[in-house]
Amino acid sequence: MKKFIEEFKAFALRGNVMDMAIGVIIGGAFTSIVTSLTENLINPILGLFGGTDLSGFVLNLGGVELRYGAFITSIINFLIMAFVLFCLLKAVNKLTALGKKPEAPAEPTTKVCPFCCSEIPIKAVKCAHCGSDQPKE
Repeated sequence: MKKFIEEFKAFALRGNVMDMAIGVIIGGAFTSIVTSLTENLINPILGLFGGTDLSGFVLNLGGVELRYGAFITSIINFLIMAFVLFCLLKAVNKLTALGKKPEAPAEPTTKVCPFCCSEIPIKAVKCAHCGSDQPKE
């Protein structure tokens, strides 16, 4: 049992798990900000076209009430969240690319025989195709 607890402790305190937990907490807080933006600013503006807030759009079918305005609000929340996360990810990728140096081109492994124009290994002293001696570089 003690070994199990030690393994769990090592797992839970590993950097990736802690980073993920922090991300979930921040994501939850960010979700409430986006929801507030949608409900308090965007919905009233869009509601000007329908004369009311989007969340007030309801369709009554018999005894069933379909709140399609709330559904539209959820779609708007999702689109705003996706756009913000996309922009954030682009910014993070750009920042991480700034610190990286471009990779040096790989050393060539082949060369072209000047006599028969065949591709041969770079260290070859004779061409395998025409048998000619290769000039020293």
